[in-house]
Amino acid sequence: MNDTDRTYDVVVIGAGPVGENVAERTRAAGLSTVIVERELLGGECSYWACEPSKALLRPVLGRADALRVPGLRRAVDRPLDVAAVLAHRDDIVQHWRDDDQVEWLASVSVDLVRGHGRLDGPRRVVVSTPNGGTVRLGARHAVAVCTGTGPAMPDLPGVEDIRPWTNREATAAEEVPGSLVVVGGGVVAVEMATAWRGLGAQVTMVVRGSGLLSRMEPFAGEMVADALQEAGVDLRFGASIVSVARDEGAGGAARVTLADGGQLTADEVLFATGRTPSTGDIGLETIGLPPGDWLTVDDTFRVGDVIDGWLYAVGDVNHRALLTHQGKYQARIAGGAIAARAHGEPLDDGRWGAHVATADTEAVPQVIFTDPEVAAVGLTTQEAERTGRTVKVVDYDLARVAGAFQYAMGYRGKARMLVDTDRGTVAGVTFVGPGVAELLHSATIAVTSEVPIERLWHAVPAFPTISEVWLRLLESYRG
Repeated sequence: MNDTDRTYDVVVIGAGPVGENVAERTRAAGLSTVIVERELLGGECSYWACEPSKALLRPVLGRADALRVPGLRRAVDRPLDVAAVLAHRDDIVQHWRDDDQVEWLASVSVDLVRGHGRLDGPRRVVVSTPNGGTVRLGARHAVAVCTGTGPAMPDLPGVEDIRPWTNREATAAEEVPGSLVVVGGGVVAVEMATAWRGLGAQVTMVVRGSGLLSRMEPFAGEMVADALQEAGVDLRFGASIVSVARDEGAGGAARVTLADGGQLTADEVLFATGRTPSTGDIGLETIGLPPGDWLTVDDTFRVGDVIDGWLYAVGDVNHRALLTHQGKYQARIAGGAIAARAHGEPLDDGRWGAHVATADTEAVPQVIFTDPEVAAVGLTTQEAERTGRTVKVVDYDLARVAGAFQYAMGYRGKARMLVDTDRGTVAGVTFVGPGVAELLHSATIAVTSEVPIERLWHAVPAFPTISEVWLRLLESYRG
């Protein structure tokens, strides 16, 4: 064996938050582990998604909150310091350097190979390194695919020629565009519309459907749409794009033609139209799996249809819950399962932690950082109906809670609790309003733990906080 051929207990492909957590868990359990990464350690979330997007949004949302606080309006009723916001974003992403991540990986004794990793048959990974070399890795126990997703681009004539924005360009832009067209009505679309409008861009949203945030309770999308329009965003519902083009020259405008014949002109066009699995070039065909597909897994994140069960797919790539915190949860489960199997222990032994996922299907918490914020966990009303759950829908106007009066003048918000009347537990909760993100973990505990409604009466919320909405929801439920 030469220095380009190495064998480990576990090989992890992809060093985003998910891959890092898998590697840390397996190494902590005594398994030799190597991680392969072709870009920056920390992945999409750290450099082009969760972290930089929130760095852009926090000043926008903070200013919006301050404008609603008595005595602060005159102090903050002015444009944001864009240079300071962008500089803070750059600091948050470590100026797109991963030195700290490399140090952390070394501190937990996980080896790193930089380059593009591809499967090369059972338990084998070949890595094409940046210097043109090749490293061949063997895995005694497991290979974990943690390659995440990439942006789904529409099949439109000329789309590549206009140098479109995806989430990467939208979170890494060095200046505010004068005008921006956002295509899509989901989370990335509404967050980036909020951020760039707050930083001074003229924003138009092109939404194929009739509303925003279609996977949430309808009132959530309606309240976010109202706020975006009040902020000056031009919302075009029921619209689709048939072609795009960009004028010649470095600063040429992008021209967007709609199906109804209308045209939009903008400095930049952001396509926020979904995600696709990053599995097209990782060698799946060498083990009999179709490249480019989502990877179907069991509740320990082991891929089906692979002989001997050595392949795991963790995080967005398995399409169970495309959220960083859920991917990290999956990583902890997968790392424990890999370790337990390697040590010949039952999955319910508990020595290496929990080994079977239970919280990335129904009880999935999510926050959308718009103004107003949206925070939700568990089922929506539509999902409850579709799955045959009998629920009582309890709504409450958040503006009537004393803590909301303290939070802001003219507070607007809404809470919805779904109670499973057969089980007597909370099946889902949605909050919309300024500052509601911090309510979400209590809701997640209630849903995940299936706390009986009668016990929730004894979880007394502090006065005067927005969390008092829990008391009001329970009172409304009791009638």
